Amino acid sequence: MTTTHEAGPVADAGHPAVRPGRLKVFLGAAPGVGKTYRMLDEAHRRAARGADVVAGFVECHRRRHTEEKLDGLEILTPAGQEYRGGRYTELDREALLARRPQVVLIDELAHTNVPGGGRHPKRWQDVEDVLAAGIDVVTTLNIQHLESLSDVVEKITGVPQRETVPDEFVRRAHEVELVDIPPEGLRRRMAHGNIYPPERIDASLANYFRPGNLIALRELALLWLAGRVDESLHKYRTEHGIGDVWETRERVVVALTGGPEGETLIRRAARIAGRSAGGELLAVHIARSDGLAAGVSHEALAGQRALVEHLGGSYHSVVGDEVPSALVDFAMAENATQLVLGTSRRRRLERFLTGRGIGETVVALSEDIDVHMVTHERAGHGRLLPSRRRTLPTSRLIAGPVAGVVLPVLLTLGLDRMRGTLNLTSEALLFLVAVVCVACIGGVASALIAALTAALLLNYWFMPPIGEFTMSDPDSVLALVVFAVVAATVAAAADRSLRLSRRAARATAEAETMSSLAGSIVRGDQTIPALLERTRETFGMDTVELAPEACDTGSATDPALVVAAGPEAFLVLRGRTLPSSERRVLAAFSAHVGAAVERARLAEAAAEVEPIKAADRLRTALLRAVGHDLRTPLAGALAAVSSLRNQEIEFSAEDRAELLASAEVSLNRLNRLVENLLDLSRLQAGALTLDLRATTLEEVLPAALDSLDLTPDGGPAVDVQNLESVPALQADPPLLERVLANLVGNAVRHAPAERPVLVTAGALAGRVDIRIADRGPGIAADDRERAFEPFQRLGDRDNTAGLGLGLALARGLTEAMDGTLTPEDTPGGGLTMVLSLPVATDETAGRF
Repeated sequence: MTTTHEAGPVADAGHPAVRPGRLKVFLGAAPGVGKTYRMLDEAHRRAARGADVVAGFVECHRRRHTEEKLDGLEILTPAGQEYRGGRYTELDREALLARRPQVVLIDELAHTNVPGGGRHPKRWQDVEDVLAAGIDVVTTLNIQHLESLSDVVEKITGVPQRETVPDEFVRRAHEVELVDIPPEGLRRRMAHGNIYPPERIDASLANYFRPGNLIALRELALLWLAGRVDESLHKYRTEHGIGDVWETRERVVVALTGGPEGETLIRRAARIAGRSAGGELLAVHIARSDGLAAGVSHEALAGQRALVEHLGGSYHSVVGDEVPSALVDFAMAENATQLVLGTSRRRRLERFLTGRGIGETVVALSEDIDVHMVTHERAGHGRLLPSRRRTLPTSRLIAGPVAGVVLPVLLTLGLDRMRGTLNLTSEALLFLVAVVCVACIGGVASALIAALTAALLLNYWFMPPIGEFTMSDPDSVLALVVFAVVAATVAAAADRSLRLSRRAARATAEAETMSSLAGSIVRGDQTIPALLERTRETFGMDTVELAPEACDTGSATDPALVVAAGPEAFLVLRGRTLPSSERRVLAAFSAHVGAAVERARLAEAAAEVEPIKAADRLRTALLRAVGHDLRTPLAGALAAVSSLRNQEIEFSAEDRAELLASAEVSLNRLNRLVENLLDLSRLQAGALTLDLRATTLEEVLPAALDSLDLTPDGGPAVDVQNLESVPALQADPPLLERVLANLVGNAVRHAPAERPVLVTAGALAGRVDIRIADRGPGIAADDRERAFEPFQRLGDRDNTAGLGLGLALARGLTEAMDGTLTPEDTPGGGLTMVLSLPVATDETAGRF
């Protein structure tokens, strides 16, 4: 599967325009699917077509078939970099820019560069520079390194992802090609030794490369690429003005009115969408720009929105002047394939008086979209006559005057057949009813036409002398004048009532739209991109952007609407022309966007202040701790030394040895406290120097235990098991010794004297897990993260000893060595600290 995206030329000030290079990404679901091999295959194809191709940086990982693919390609010499006693190779960006090939291969887009040499922290940032220079780049990436999916991958595999690439950068790629292989095929490739060396195969198959993990990663890759394909399709359709539906996959739109039938429609639409893989459910409510249909319940809409989201769909609210056209326009904009509507709640008489309803109109407008009319228990049980209407449609503007002429004529014909059975008063009242009916259909203008027509017909056919437009009876004259006045008054009152009803409904529509927006914000949809997208779909615009200044970037044929959203924030909308009634609602939307922008600025400012606050809290805690914890061992050492120097007291050899031992213990304790403080300060300042190399536990654990001054009398013992079979791990030996000393010392301090502290280790999935288990009181689950904060002594039986830096320092040093430190419950009671560090290999030993 491949997707493409076009990019145009750019120009720097004072320099000719340079077409940015095109980026092609080979995307894989997991290591070993063959991304690098496919990249090299692509390079050979381009070279065969005459392109100038250079292998900028390619990682073969000692895979024979991949190394063979490098033959025949020009290979750029990598840049050497000294770092913490080791020498590493990285992409030589400067040499590449000087060479300026047409195409360059740069493997492992998510790679973190070794510090130094003027490089960016991340390789994808180097790729940006290369693309800006007009060089095409072909690269590789695994799905777990996408920033938006790293947390999902960690939940699936249990492996945290420290190297990520922003999704936005990958989405800008001209082409993304999925390198896919079924999970069982990948496991066979692993078992045959084509991915990892033999010693890592069993652990990898049992952990990261489990079938369930690979299936989930493969689905993530397919779904992410499918979303990008959808974006590309939408962009292409917009650029080329394509309004026809392309049935690339099932998208089912269900129309919600806020009535009680909504849940029935949603579930039916969800079943339709679920019949095909990748089907998508979208629910839309059309908020009329001048009012809502009768029977709308905001509470019902809120419940229906929750149901849609529970079923995996999305909810949308759109303002529209014409409900059928707004619904069809939304469906076409979303490239929907099917529309689900409920059958009309109007009764037969209402349908006869007001013409075809929304469903029939939608069917007429739907073109390529299939329309499902779903029956429900409320069908045909609506109000007799509509109580709220929008602005009069064209059909009613025509039907009103016609009815104003035709209806009085038809009534005259009917009354003529009944001549002699009714008196003049009854006949005038019937004409008055006809005028009111015409007012309901076409408004006051149509009612005036009907009143005039009725007055003339009443005079000609029913007032003496019959058949003439003259009246001899003064009472008849008065009756006719009163009829005309009453007819006009009633028509005007009916029209005014309808207009006031429309205004009230308009206010209800605006309130419903704002309520929906507020609900989105409460549910956490208040991010600026989400608000912009909601504004676009609500007002049916093509695009909505946030600009720092009020610049109209539209064209003469497609002008942009610019609305202020706050200081240095403006909404730029392109699409249809908004009437003034909708601009009032747009002002409220822009206010929400402005508030979101301001919150983002405040959050950024707060993030800048937070490190200062944290440093201040640390400094305050340090001053409090130093006031007591450093003074205690210092006082003990001074007391012992002062006693020894006292010439007035004669000490025996045993007493002198005891005082010297006391001074030594106090000074050792003071030295450890000061070292912990200094190491913690270095960690927080990022100035800790590491010397990572292959380290065995037999090398560091005995020294760590010796530094604790463990005594057999009264204290718990330390039981060390199963260290001989553990492989060497990648660590800094002195720092690992400090970590183990702190962890074991913390366990000894909490463990009962009769229950030894157990230290075990084992290798799994390329890492060594060291477990230090005690049978002490443990730490509550809610307090475990607090235990790793400096100056915390949760659960200590003796709060007079120590600064509470042990666990904080242990975790900091562990993470600096690319490890993890997590607490677990000890079976049977107590706490187990799990220290996990990577296994040392020839490729990674001494890397950082």
